[in-house]
Amino acid sequence: MCGIAGYSLQQSSSHSSWGDHALSLLSHRGPDDSGVFIDNENGIGLFHTRLSIVDLSAQGRQPMKSADGSVVLVFNGELYNFRELRDELSEEGYTFRGTSDTEVLLALYLKHRGEGGCLVNNDSISVFLNLLNGIFAFAIWDSDVDNLIIARDALGVKPLYIQQSENGLHFSSELKAFPKRKHSFNHAVLDRYLTFLWSPGEGTVASDVCKLGPGQAIRVVGGFIKQQFNWYKIPSFSYVSQSFLSRTQAIQGTEYHLRQAVHRQLVADVPVGAFLSGGLDSSSIVAFAREQHPDLRCFTIDVSGTADEGFCDDLPYAHRVSAHLGVPLEVVKVDAAQMAAGLEEMVWQLDEPLADPAPLNVLFISRLARDQGIKVLLSGAGGDDLFTGYRRHFALRSERLWAWLPRPFRIQLRQLTGQLPVSNPLCRRLRKAFSGAHLDGDARLVHYFRWIERSDLHALYTPSFRSALADVQAEDPMLTFLAGLPNDTPPIERMLALEQRFFLADHNLTYTDKMSMAAGVEVRVPFLDLDLVDFAARIPPKYKQRGREGKWVLKKAMQPYLPLEVIYRPKSGFGAPLRRWLRVELRDWLSDTLTPERLRSRGLFDPIAVQRLIEANEEGKFDGSYTLLSLACIEIWCRRFIDSPASPLPSSPV
Repeated sequence: MCGIAGYSLQQSSSHSSWGDHALSLLSHRGPDDSGVFIDNENGIGLFHTRLSIVDLSAQGRQPMKSADGSVVLVFNGELYNFRELRDELSEEGYTFRGTSDTEVLLALYLKHRGEGGCLVNNDSISVFLNLLNGIFAFAIWDSDVDNLIIARDALGVKPLYIQQSENGLHFSSELKAFPKRKHSFNHAVLDRYLTFLWSPGEGTVASDVCKLGPGQAIRVVGGFIKQQFNWYKIPSFSYVSQSFLSRTQAIQGTEYHLRQAVHRQLVADVPVGAFLSGGLDSSSIVAFAREQHPDLRCFTIDVSGTADEGFCDDLPYAHRVSAHLGVPLEVVKVDAAQMAAGLEEMVWQLDEPLADPAPLNVLFISRLARDQGIKVLLSGAGGDDLFTGYRRHFALRSERLWAWLPRPFRIQLRQLTGQLPVSNPLCRRLRKAFSGAHLDGDARLVHYFRWIERSDLHALYTPSFRSALADVQAEDPMLTFLAGLPNDTPPIERMLALEQRFFLADHNLTYTDKMSMAAGVEVRVPFLDLDLVDFAARIPPKYKQRGREGKWVLKKAMQPYLPLEVIYRPKSGFGAPLRRWLRVELRDWLSDTLTPERLRSRGLFDPIAVQRLIEANEEGKFDGSYTLLSLACIEIWCRRFIDSPASPLPSSPV
């Protein structure tokens, strides 16, 4: 894991000063080493900060050049099948100086490029990329054909941002490293952040910066993108019910592929640990990891007040799994004051105003792990996105009980549940479950991801903000995506496709990468091993969500390895009691952040409407806590990326 940055300029010139700037802002991603490659004649610059995980020697340094110097690579990530690829390449006559996966990636490119430099179209690049099983973002400069190829892994575990201007193209692992820091707003993306608490799609809040999508690659020539294409499509794009597995095949295959994924992702020349929340996903990862590392060190978090959000306490389950598997468990305790102190740093590290306190949990755990000498952590992220498990999956499955009603009756159902009190967790969930009952098809499916109704949200906007949105809707990226799926794809598989394409890449994986790398820790996600992803797509929906039981097939697969009370425990979340905190412990912080003067100067939100929302939230008349946090995160983002784009923040204590 590392940080990468670079440029391809239209004119032959050097931006080495920007390279120094980028390296300093990405140093947390690679505190062990750094490197620079500049080709002034061709306007190319490549920059790298290194977190040494595999081959700690100088042979793994980057940027890495081919023997003749014509090809240069900067690479962030891990290739879990690099040893198999290395053996194949060695049999074909390729020699290696070190033992890194970076050198294998470079050799593989050289093989597929051939002497004629054939990797100049999306088909040949896709063939090359589809040989890789790992998490990555990389750039390869090939001076023989004047091509810069930039690619991101299949599911978007590793981030990559692109900034195109009239002078050329810059790329970076993080938005904060770009040369132009006086960003203007992308109003459509701001609307998505407030609608979903994260922004689906390639746009960012900065109008001049976009994300390279998961499974995407670009070919850059002379500073401009000549080709942009998807080299990987999630299996849901080719949904075929005839390929479904039997019950026994599904259970046994899930066990086999998850074990294989965990074992192959343990490869490292440094100590490896794991997150252990006590939930099924992280516990499953630890159960298989300890087969090769019996003394695997595990880490969890104890957030005060989670019962206020209707969640069960995770900590007793984490201790139960730790005792059952015989692995050590370290616990970091967090309260409202620590969360408040870390919010500004969270927004800075995330590059995006994600309105979710969960990223701070990742940061606190990663710091504790790094302090104890652990540079790699295994995560259970992705389990819900492959096998179901979120509440919206159960809500969608339950639609068969009422979706047949004529629309007027569904409208009444929505109105009735909309009158339930928001102070009660169960009533709040019922309100949310039926808030889209008046919609049909994909529109209702996407509505499950919303956190606030459009009318309530637009009431917070200034007239100029609403005007800037024009006819653009927050749901557009997801609806466009769903339109490309086969018509016979069942609703639950359509929702899982959204989870895998958007919720993972644009939310969970974004904050997991950014906050762990802020502490100099690499996080790996075995559930997103491509072999396991492909296998899970062949499991019938009835073995994923069965009535109220999410992840049914995974639970059956893990019964021989984990206590039943852990496997069938109540669903919990990886967050914090935000609703209470914003009414009590963080009330003053919220008022200081969202002052009428600041809101008025931004020109985005109506100060009077925001104050009404704060009051309604405090009085329990409206569930507005996450919307208020989103507004606060946008304000913090503006301060850091618009008002004073300067040096990074000092780290706040855990």
